[in-house]
Amino acid sequence: MLENWLNKDCISLNVDAQDYRQAIQIGGDLLVANGKAEKTFVTAMIDAVADLGPYMVVAPGIAIPHARPESGAKAVGLSLVTLNSPVNFGNLENDPVWLVACLCALDSESHIELLQRFANLLADDEAVKKIKNASDAEEVIELISRY
Repeated sequence: MLENWLNKDCISLNVDAQDYRQAIQIGGDLLVANGKAEKTFVTAMIDAVADLGPYMVVAPGIAIPHARPESGAKAVGLSLVTLNSPVNFGNLENDPVWLVACLCALDSESHIELLQRFANLLADDEAVKKIKNASDAEEVIELISRY
């Protein structure tokens, strides 16, 4: 179940971010605060956009920033941030982004089940709409418990 990797302490809803850097910083800080990553991992996620482009914008309005495990991942985990005002990552097809789900993994395989379950959630338009309109983390936890 998704809540094995995403708990309410890793969810921040309806936040303000000036740009993609700040949006990733907010999501990354949740991972750091919950012992899933080091601060270096957050910097690496931000740098990945500049260095590799906005490939992590995986669907309209949705980004899954991540970095290499050796950049400071401490556990498999996910944070989820919704933005009051969407920000651009530079992805012409899928910008602007309102949902930022920062992912950390320890290797190339340990996060596969998490990604599969998260992909199933994102494929459910009604679930995505509920996340967008959620006002507290408990609503999101209740929703993701089905995936």
